[in-house]
Amino acid sequence: MRFLLDTQLVLWAPVSGPRLSRLARAVLNDPASELIFSTVSIWEIAIKRSIGKIDSRIDPRIIRRELLAMGYDELPVLGQHAAEVDALPFIHKDPFDRLLIAQAIVEGITLLTVDATVARYPGPIRKV
Repeated sequence: MRFLLDTQLVLWAPVSGPRLSRLARAVLNDPASELIFSTVSIWEIAIKRSIGKIDSRIDPRIIRRELLAMGYDELPVLGQHAAEVDALPFIHKDPFDRLLIAQAIVEGITLLTVDATVARYPGPIRKV
């Protein structure tokens, strides 16, 4: 099964840290899982790092490189993804999360999220 990781999981997956739930670990470690991260998450990390919202030691370049080395696929942002945001109900204000949800819908990929608000959206979303 194909899974698109939300930004929190993108941050936690390379280190397999204690913040990962048992369910998240199971999905991430399952050889049958095709794991995908979005350019959106790398962009979000870069922006939040540059404005001081996340630890300055978190380098989006390194995270991207580590995910690719771990065999994750990268999903670029397409115009179709951006346009799909318009069709989403306004449950959540975060533009990064809304674009990740739109990507999951357009691509038919299950979005893995740790965010209960994101999980309220209709579509292929799974809270872990």
